[in-house]
Amino acid sequence: MARPTLSPLSILLSAIFLFSPHVFAVSAVLGVDLGTEYIKAALVKPGIPLEIVLTKDSRRKEISAVTFKPSPNGPKKGTYPERAFGSDAMALAPRFPGDTFPNLKPLLGLPVDAAEVKEYAKRHPALQLVAHKVRGTAAFKSAAAFTPEEEAWLVEELLAMELQAIRANAEELAGKGSSVRSVVFSIPPFYTIEEKRAIELAAELAGLKVLSLITEGLAVGLNYATNRQFPNLNEGGKPEHHMIFDMGAGSTTATVLKFQSRTVKDIGKFNKTVQEIQVLGSGWDRTLGGDALNYLIVDDMISKFVESPKAQKASVTAEGVAAHGRAIAKLTASAEKVRHVLSANQVTGTNFEGLYDDIDFKYTLTRADFEEMASSQIERVSIAVQNALTAAGLEVKDLGSVILHGGASRIPFVQKQLEKALGGADKLRTNVNSDEAAVFGAGFRAAEISPSFRVKEIRIFEAAVYPAGMRWKTDEGKPKHQRLWTASSYFGAPAKELTFTNKEDFSVNFYQDLPSGEADTKVLTTQNLTATVAELVEKHKCDKADIKVKVGVRLTNEDGEVDVTKVTVECETETVEKAGIVDGVKNLFGFGKKEQKPLEVKFTLEKTGIPELSKADLTALKDRLKAFEASDRARKQREEALNQLESYTYRVRDIIENEDFIRVSTAEERAKIEKQTSEVSDWLYGDGADATEKVLRQRLKDLQKLVTPIQQRIEESAKRPELIKDLKDALNSTQHFIVDIKKQIADHEAFLAAQASASASSSTTSTETSTVTEAPASSAGDFDGLEEESSATSTATSMEDLNKERGPVPPVYVLEDLKESEELYVSISTWLEEKLGAQEKLGETDDPVLLIKDLTERREKLDKAGMDLAMKGVRNFEKREKAKKAKTKSKTKTTKSKSTSTLKNGKPVAPTIKLQPGKDGKMPSQEELNEMLKDFLDQQQQENQQETQEPVFEKPVEEKKEEGHDEL
Repeated sequence: MARPTLSPLSILLSAIFLFSPHVFAVSAVLGVDLGTEYIKAALVKPGIPLEIVLTKDSRRKEISAVTFKPSPNGPKKGTYPERAFGSDAMALAPRFPGDTFPNLKPLLGLPVDAAEVKEYAKRHPALQLVAHKVRGTAAFKSAAAFTPEEEAWLVEELLAMELQAIRANAEELAGKGSSVRSVVFSIPPFYTIEEKRAIELAAELAGLKVLSLITEGLAVGLNYATNRQFPNLNEGGKPEHHMIFDMGAGSTTATVLKFQSRTVKDIGKFNKTVQEIQVLGSGWDRTLGGDALNYLIVDDMISKFVESPKAQKASVTAEGVAAHGRAIAKLTASAEKVRHVLSANQVTGTNFEGLYDDIDFKYTLTRADFEEMASSQIERVSIAVQNALTAAGLEVKDLGSVILHGGASRIPFVQKQLEKALGGADKLRTNVNSDEAAVFGAGFRAAEISPSFRVKEIRIFEAAVYPAGMRWKTDEGKPKHQRLWTASSYFGAPAKELTFTNKEDFSVNFYQDLPSGEADTKVLTTQNLTATVAELVEKHKCDKADIKVKVGVRLTNEDGEVDVTKVTVECETETVEKAGIVDGVKNLFGFGKKEQKPLEVKFTLEKTGIPELSKADLTALKDRLKAFEASDRARKQREEALNQLESYTYRVRDIIENEDFIRVSTAEERAKIEKQTSEVSDWLYGDGADATEKVLRQRLKDLQKLVTPIQQRIEESAKRPELIKDLKDALNSTQHFIVDIKKQIADHEAFLAAQASASASSSTTSTETSTVTEAPASSAGDFDGLEEESSATSTATSMEDLNKERGPVPPVYVLEDLKESEELYVSISTWLEEKLGAQEKLGETDDPVLLIKDLTERREKLDKAGMDLAMKGVRNFEKREKAKKAKTKSKTKTTKSKSTSTLKNGKPVAPTIKLQPGKDGKMPSQEELNEMLKDFLDQQQQENQQETQEPVFEKPVEEKKEEGHDEL
C-alpha cells in the first residue's frame, strides 16, 4: 500500500530534526547527481539542511557542458581562453562547435574504440576526439581556442572544470569563509570499476574528496525513506518492495529495492529501530534515454532537409549535413525542444535560418510520427524492468509500486510502455521529485558519512551488480580461477578468508565479470612469502606441504573496489609436551599460544586496467586547471576594470552638464575634462580593446583626478554649514559643562573650608564651656520632652538644617579630570576660527580648506572626550559608593537602609549611566552626554538627601521599641 506524501511543512520539519550538527567545528558536504545532460547538487551545512545549489542564473540544475571561447585574435601559446559553463556554453555551441563539450558522462572510463565513444564522435562531428597518450581513453583537442601544441584535454579534466564551477556555487551558498571539499556522487548501477575511477579522478582534479558513490536508484530510495517508516521485522512486519524506474538523457535503469526496519541494540541497555534499504537487483539500457530519442529527431530533420527543393537544387547530401558541426549543433538543440513540446502537444515545429549552405528550413513533427520512429526504443523500456525483476528474483505482483524518476520518464509513450509491462497503471507512482530525488539522496548520504552531522539512521546495502573473481597460478604454473562475489553481493560485507597453497611469492589478479568479458581491476603481489615459508620450515620445523597462505578480501563500501585486509602464513605442527608426544593434536602456528602472533606477509595491491596517471602527470593536470582558473580571475578583473572605465566616461558626460558642477568649476576645467573623456572613449574602441587591467585602471584614475575634486566641492559646500553648526553646538555644550563642573568643585571646596573653620571654632567654644559646668545626668529616656504634635515641624526643620550642614553634592570629578576636554575645546575652537576665516575668502570654484572630513574628525574627537569624561565620572562615583558601602557594613545589623537606589535581589545598587548606541548605531553626542550627566548628578543629590534622613529616625525608633514605646 502506498504511503501518503508528507506536506511541505512536514518535510521542512523533518529536515530540521534530521539534520543537527553534533560537533562545533563542522564543514559543508555536497551531494551531486551527475547526469548525462544535467548536473544537480545539494548542499548540507549547519543551518542549511539539503538545499539545492543554484546556478549563477538561479536555476536548480546546470547543463553538463563547457565551452572554450576562442580569442578573436587567435590563440597564443601559454594563454587560456574564456570559458563558459551550462546554458551559456550551449548558447555558444552553434558558433564554436569544435570547442563545446556537452554530455561527457557516457565517455568516462572508456577507451576510444568503445561503441559509446564512437557514437558520441558521430553525433558531435566538429569535436576532435583523440586517445589520451597515457590512459588511452577519450580526450579532445581544441579546434580554435588553443594552439596545436596544447595537450589534448581528458574527459575527466573537462568534467573537473564543471565540478569546480558547481563547487564555487556551493561555497557561495554556504557563506563567506565556507569550504566545500567532500562529496557523494550518484551514478548509474551499470558503472564499472573503470568508470567509477574516472569520476574519482575528475573529483580529485576539481579539489573534491569523494566520500562515497551511490547508485541512482538507491539514492532515490534513500530520499524516499527519509520521511517514512517501514515494517519492523522484529514485530512480525514484512518488507516492502519498490522499483525505481529512472530514464534520463543518457540511459534507462530499473532498480528493485527492499525497505524494512529492525530493532537493534543501542548504547547501554537500550534498543533502537533502524531503517534498511537493500538493492535486490538492477536492469538497464546504457543507450536508451532522451539523447537517443533526440537523435531520432535529428536524423529525421536531416532527411527532410535533404529532401527539400532548395537542398536538392544545391545537391546537399545527408552525409554532408551530418558532418557539419554548426548545423548539427543547431539541429540537436532544436530536437530536444521539439521532444519536450510533444510530451504535451500533438504537433510542433521549428524553423532554421541558413541551416546549411545558407538554406532555410522549416520542420514539423507530430506525436504519432515521433512514436512511430521511436517504436524500437519503446520496446526496450520493458526489458530493463524485466531484467531488474529477474535479478531480484521477484515478479511484478511482489512490487508495492514503481517510482518514476528522470526527465524522460515523463514521455507519454514511455509511461504507456511501463503500464503494459506492469499490467496496468496502478503501480506507477510520482511520489518523489523526479528531477531532484537522486541528488537529495546523495546529499543525505554525504551528511550520514560525514562526522559533522547526525541524521536519521538508514542503513543501505549496495549490490555489486557485476560478478567478480580472481585468477592466479600455483607454484607449478598451473592457472587457477575462483568466483568470489556474485551480482547480488553487498559492498562492505565482512571480509572473505581465502586459502592458497603457494609457497613462493605469487600474484593474484582480481577482475569484474562484465558482459564484454573479464576486466582486471587490481593485482595482489606478495613480497616476502618465499622467505617467510623458509623461516617456518627452518625455525619452527613446519612441513612445507602443510604451510598455507591466508588472504582476507572484501569489497569496500565506498566504491566496491577490492580491498585486501591481510596476508598471513600458518602451518600445522605436532605439539611436544614434557609427558611425551601427543600424536594427532594439531596446533595452528601463530594461534596456538597467546604470546605468538601471526606471521604477516608483506604485499602490494595495485590498480590494473586502464593505466593510472603518474604523480607527475597528475600534478601537471592540476597545475593546468589552476592556471585556467587564474586566467579566468584575471580576465574577470580586467572586464570589471573595462566596464568601470567605460561606464565612467558615460557618466562624466552627464556630470559636466549638471548645474551644480558648472557652478563650482571653471570653463577651463570643464574643457579639459571633456577633452580627456573623448580621448579615453576613442582609445577604448581602438588600442584600448586589448589593454591590460593595470592600464585600464590607470586611465580611470587619471580621469577621476580631474572630476573628483570638483565633485568634492559640490559635496563640501552642501554639507559644510550643517557640520559647522553641529561642531559649534558641541563646543558650546562642552564649555558650559566644564564651567558647571568647575563651579560644583569650587562650591564643594568652599563648603568644606567653611565646615572646617566652623568645626575648629565649635571645638574651641566647647572646651571653654566644659571648664565651667558639667551637664547633669539624664534620668529619663532619650525621648523625654518630645511632643507628638510638633514632630512634623521639627522633622522638616531638621532636614533643612541637615541639608545645610551637608552642603552641596560632592562632585564626581576633580580639576585634573577636565584637563583633556579643556585643552581639546581650546584647540578645536582656535582651529575652527582660523579655518572659517580662510574659507570665507575663497570662491565657489576654489578647493575648500574647511573640509567635511576635518569637521567630522574633530566632532568625533570631542564626542570621544565627552564619552571618556562620562565614564571617568561613573568610575569615580563607583569608587566612592564602594567606600561608602564598606563603611556602612560597620554599622549594627539592626540598621535598615531606606535608600531610594534601585534594588536588585533586595540589595541597593549604585546608579549608573548606560552608554550604548542609539537606533542609528551612533554613540551619544556631547550634548546628550552632558544631559545624561546632569540627570545622574541630580539623582545623586536626591540619594544623598535621603541618606541624611536615615540616621535621624531609624535609631531612635528601634531604641524606643526596645523600651516599650509602641506608639512610636
